[in-house]
Amino acid sequence: MKKLLVTPLLALCFSTAAQAQVSVKDAWVRATVPQQKVTGAFLQITSVKEMRLVAISSPVAASAELHKMEMDGDVMKMRAIDELALPAGKMQELKPGSYHIMLMNLKAPVKEGELVPLTLVVEGKDRKRESIQVQAIAKSINQAAAPAMHH
Repeated sequence: MKKLLVTPLLALCFSTAAQAQVSVKDAWVRATVPQQKVTGAFLQITSVKEMRLVAISSPVAASAELHKMEMDGDVMKMRAIDELALPAGKMQELKPGSYHIMLMNLKAPVKEGELVPLTLVVEGKDRKRESIQVQAIAKSINQAAAPAMHH
């Protein structure tokens, strides 16, 4: 019986260690208004080794995509991208007006204060993929624009 319990515990330790290669912080999603079908998700992601963010999903949306905002002449344009490079040891910030995640065809409004689950899929040079579970807090436009206050 003890041997049966040890094996799953060891597997859990190894999967946690593998996921420790990538850290995510300050994850948030823009809260929506009724009938709004898309929203953005933002976060900071750092990888110990060179990897790529290759997929995102969330149970709150039918689909999720990586997007990039960039200037095209005098016009700001948004386009979908297939992946985001995660250089070893360098934080990549997904933020409004830059790289970000689009959650599309929302199944319900995202209310301020809700936790929105995100699954990020990263891939290493060896083509091995890891899934990272993230809980992003939903913030209103005003709350997201306000600087963090520390006491």
